[in-house]
Amino acid sequence: MAQIWPIGGGKGGSGKSFLASALGRVLASHGKKTLLIDLDLGAANLHTMIEVPYPEKGFSDFLRKKISSLQDAVVRTPMENLFLISGANDNLDVANLPYEQKLKTMRAISRLDYDCILIDLGAGTSFNTLDFFMISQNGIFVATPEPTSIENIYRLVRAIYFRRIRHYYNAAEFKNLEEQSLLAFGSGASSKPELLMQTVKKIHPQKGFDLERDLDSFKFNLVLNQVRKQDNAEIGRQICRVIERHLGFHILFAGNVSYDDHVHDAICQRVSFLDRYPYTRTANDLRELGKQMMYPAGEQLQILYS
Repeated sequence: MAQIWPIGGGKGGSGKSFLASALGRVLASHGKKTLLIDLDLGAANLHTMIEVPYPEKGFSDFLRKKISSLQDAVVRTPMENLFLISGANDNLDVANLPYEQKLKTMRAISRLDYDCILIDLGAGTSFNTLDFFMISQNGIFVATPEPTSIENIYRLVRAIYFRRIRHYYNAAEFKNLEEQSLLAFGSGASSKPELLMQTVKKIHPQKGFDLERDLDSFKFNLVLNQVRKQDNAEIGRQICRVIERHLGFHILFAGNVSYDDHVHDAICQRVSFLDRYPYTRTANDLRELGKQMMYPAGEQLQILYS
């Protein structure tokens, strides 16, 4: 069974695509058959970071049924063991992916035969981003040390929590749940997943138990990117503690990735940062993260959409 790692962030510019491409290279270099999927719908550019010319086929060909399976959208990269499904040819309206197509895509991803699959997601809290983030029990949140990025990560985690609760109810049931939450906790309660969860436990104890166990099964990780020397090295752990204290959502701090001007140079020159600058602190940070992905704590991933 493939290890699937969605990679997302609440803010553009946090380095999701760079991190996905670099970690893909690390995994491939260790002999892992690795697939990168660019699902930054409507703004895909992952191919430019792994030295692939404008791909002739990609994700949209699967959606339009030009190809029969998602595997047929895979293209090779210059690196051994590293493959790509590009979103470069996607139309702008692909960002509003219909629910049935989204489910079809999730099922297709779960059937792909690779050791590791990394999914580069768009920034923000669209339903597409939230649902693809929950395609497996693992995932990586990427943030930078800036207050705006940290705040957006908190919002993204809260939105995922809310979206998971929503999956347990149909439209009428969820509306009733919101009304009950408003009666119990007052105005604004329906927008706070932690209060919705308390309402679920009160009026639907078994569903609350199942939902809590479901949420506990997720093993999300936080990576703090572009960390400078003057930044607080502990801020990532502090973010995880705040999220757990306020939302009850456990997130592991995977580590810091140091800031390096050479990252910008490598991206502009369309060359591998790890190959061009292998002895930098940033390259070492990326290799350490890759090792954690190859040997995650706990059990193997369980695909949620099969």
